[in-house]
Amino acid sequence: MKIVIAPDSFKGAATAKEVADAIEKGVRVVAPGAECVKVPMADGGEGTVQSLVDATGGELVSAEVTGPLGTPVTAWYGLLGDGVTAVIEMAAASGIQFVNDDTKDPLRTTTFGTGELIEDALDRGVTSFIIGLGGSATNDGGAGMAQALGVRLLDDQGRELPFGGAALADLSSIDVSGLDARLDSVRILLASDVTNPLTGERGASAVFGPQKGATGDMVSVLDDALRHYAALIRDQLGREVEGVPGAGAAGGLGAGFLAFTHAAMRSGVQTVVEATHLKEKAQGADVCFTGEGGIDYQTQYGKAPMGTAQAVKSVSPQCKVIALAGSKGAGIEQLYDVGIDAVFSVSPGAVSLQEAIAGTLDNVASCTQNLMRLLV
Repeated sequence: MKIVIAPDSFKGAATAKEVADAIEKGVRVVAPGAECVKVPMADGGEGTVQSLVDATGGELVSAEVTGPLGTPVTAWYGLLGDGVTAVIEMAAASGIQFVNDDTKDPLRTTTFGTGELIEDALDRGVTSFIIGLGGSATNDGGAGMAQALGVRLLDDQGRELPFGGAALADLSSIDVSGLDARLDSVRILLASDVTNPLTGERGASAVFGPQKGATGDMVSVLDDALRHYAALIRDQLGREVEGVPGAGAAGGLGAGFLAFTHAAMRSGVQTVVEATHLKEKAQGADVCFTGEGGIDYQTQYGKAPMGTAQAVKSVSPQCKVIALAGSKGAGIEQLYDVGIDAVFSVSPGAVSLQEAIAGTLDNVASCTQNLMRLLV
C-alpha cells in the first residue's frame, strides 16, 4: 500500500512536518510495511518556507534587514534542496508582526527588507524564487523592495523618495539603470491567492489598508499615491500593473514585482505542489492523508488540502483522499465533489482549546491509526 502524507500545518499547534510525522506514526501501528511518502504542504501563506524546506531537504537562512518601520530586524528565508531556489515570505521582513497599535503606519512602512532578502539570496547563487505574498505591514506598492534592488524613485528635484506609500505621490521619475542585472535571468513566482488590483475600491489601500492602521483619509491618500505610481510605471517603463489581478497583494508588492522584475503570479498552493513535486511522488498512491487546523467550505478556495487532493487525483484518480482537521466547520460536504473523499476531526471529544492544541500530534496519530484499521 502506497500512502501519500501531505498535510498543511495546524496553525498555532504543529508544523506541517510534525503533522506528517504524526500521521506516519499512526499508519505504522497498523501497516508497518506501507510505503509512506511524506510531503509537507502549504498554500503560499504563513508556514510556506518551513514546509518547502522540510519537503525538499533544504535549509533556513537568516539575514539582518530593514524592517517595515525602517529599523533592523532579523528575517529568515529558505534555500531549497536543489541549492538554487529560495522561498521567501515577504512577511518575514516586512510583516505586520513588526508593528503594533502604536507604531503601525501604512503611510510610511516599507518593503525595503524584502528586497534585501532577495539580494542576499542572489549573492548565494539563487536563480529561482518563490515569494509568498501576505501578512504585510506595508502599503508601498513594492517601492521599498525596488529601492533595495537598485531602483531610484525620484521627486521633481531629483531627490530619492523616503520610505512609504504616501511618498509615492511625489514621484516624478523612475531610474532603473541601477537595478540588479541578475534579476534579468532569474525566475520569480509570486505565490498568492489574492486577486485584488492595485487601486480602486477592491485595491490594496481600500481592502487591506485598514488592517494596517489606515483611516478613511489615509486610504484615500494611499490609493491616489499608488494610482500615480502605476501611471508613471506605465508611462516610463511601459508596464501596466494597476488593474492586474493580484497586483494589490501585500500592500501592492505584487505590482512592484510585476513592474521591476519578470515575475509571474501563481496560486499559492499550486506553487507549492510544483516545488515539492507532489504529483510525481503521488503516482500510484492508494491513500492520501492531508489536512490543516480548520476545514470548512472555504477549504475549496485555494487552501492546501484542496490543492493537494486535486494534484494527487490528477495522477492517481483511484486514490482515496482523507483530510484531517483540528476542527470541522460548515459546508464540508461541498468538498466531496471536488477532490476530498472524507473529512475527520482529530479531536477526541469535548476539550478546551488549550488541551486540543497541546494534544494535537497525539490526536492526529490516534485518528490516523483508527482510520487505517478500516483501510487495510
